[in-house]
Amino acid sequence: MQNPSVDGVLILSHITTDYINSIIATGKPTVLIDHHHPYIHADSILTNNRFSAFEAIHHLAQLGHRKIGMLGNTSFSPSYYERFEGFQLAMNELGLPIREEWILRDAEESASYMLKSIQSLEEQPSAWFCMNDGVGFLLCSTLQQLGVRVPEQVSIVSFDNGYLSQISTPTITTMDVNLKLYGHKAVEQLMWRIDHPNEPFTELLLPTKLLVRQSTGPAPE
Repeated sequence: MQNPSVDGVLILSHITTDYINSIIATGKPTVLIDHHHPYIHADSILTNNRFSAFEAIHHLAQLGHRKIGMLGNTSFSPSYYERFEGFQLAMNELGLPIREEWILRDAEESASYMLKSIQSLEEQPSAWFCMNDGVGFLLCSTLQQLGVRVPEQVSIVSFDNGYLSQISTPTITTMDVNLKLYGHKAVEQLMWRIDHPNEPFTELLLPTKLLVRQSTGPAPE
């Protein structure tokens, strides 16, 4: 970072706040990609996590689902917590009950965790919102292992449009994050920051796109 040929820094995704602040302390213009934190003072390019999760829940509601659960690790990053807030916002607006036993906020991306968690439920929701595609993929596999048909009995929506959502059987409905737009806006903001070092820090929220695939269907009667 002390190399004089480095004019600015792009930091991708979630690393520790202390480490990010040590980079910022070098004085190099810095832009964060897909991460922010109250203790980090820098420009950030972010996904509009709240509104994206909100859209995912509305998709399920439009299919007739009223019993909707959520899977993810909200302590992993601010982005995941924001997705949880979007879930809550949509459920409250739609007048749907949020059942605590269906809110798994400490989810691990492991087959053993998923099997144990799903088997422990006395009643299954008719749909799940998963905070990322890894969780969605594991959930889909676990439900099928237990003889639950997706989407005939349970629907799944996940987030990111990563590889796992595309190779899953059935393929998983997901919120698509436009990575090319991320890269373009991050470089654009860094160049602007280099030219305007004293301007207030900004956060740019980028939209996602709902990709409807095979894992969502009408709520069972």
